Amino acid sequence: MANQNTETSPFSLLPENCIAIILSFTSPMEACRAAAVSTAFKSAANSDTVWERFLPSDYKDIIGRSVSPVTYSTKQELYFMLCDSPLLLDGGKLSFKLSKSNKKKCYMLCARELHISWGDTPTYWQWVSLPESRFDEVAELLGVWWLEIRGIMQLQMLSPQTKYAAYLVFKLGGDLFPEGINLDCSAKASIKLVKENSAIETKKETNIVYIVTPTAHTNQYTRRRRRSVHATDAIEGRFSQKRLDGWMELELGEFFVGEEDEGEVEMELLETEHVKWKSALFVEGIEIRPRD
Repeated sequence: MANQNTETSPFSLLPENCIAIILSFTSPMEACRAAAVSTAFKSAANSDTVWERFLPSDYKDIIGRSVSPVTYSTKQELYFMLCDSPLLLDGGKLSFKLSKSNKKKCYMLCARELHISWGDTPTYWQWVSLPESRFDEVAELLGVWWLEIRGIMQLQMLSPQTKYAAYLVFKLGGDLFPEGINLDCSAKASIKLVKENSAIETKKETNIVYIVTPTAHTNQYTRRRRRSVHATDAIEGRFSQKRLDGWMELELGEFFVGEEDEGEVEMELLETEHVKWKSALFVEGIEIRPRD
């Protein structure tokens, strides 16, 4: 579209509402390009007809659950607001945003909405406020032998016909323990998909993950492996990554949401095999977002 002379093309002769309907079947990026390259398209490309089509069908319900008022003058403004700033929902238990690249829904469950083994036992975990968190509280790990974190989300809340990935969002214990305490051992992450309206049995995907990437001098598995293979070989498993917002994330797994799927997805991180006292971890939540 951007390469055409749209000022003299047949499209420029169409009524504005017809152009708007045509553009509503494209993408936000293409609509912005159309507005930039053609004055004939600009008004149509910026219209509510186009941008309401890019918003989720239940966007009114979503913004109605916001903890603070959502004000906007156009649907285009609302769209980019939801892409750029996470919206806190349901009393601050959940955050929502749109993926700017594909218009799909993204959610993060706060730590309070997760099942954390011994999470309510002050000896093992405590709940603290961090200024860099979008939520009022995060879970701080004081020390456990058994690390288990699990979250559940309803499939109906997510975008249909979409492949999603789930991520544990966390930080390590700051300057005192920048590498974490005994968090470099392997853990198991699983995604369990239960579809109520499907004859297919429950599906479960399990992956080996590392909250902290192990090194040869701290991990027995690595030392054994390096005696039998080249030292440059990578350790098997998934590793955490730094996010743009300053937090870390660890991919737990992926799943697909069909057109009319009902049920839930259960996301879990489990480390019970290494008898080590684990500490120095802050958990913000579990994020579910479309696979790019």
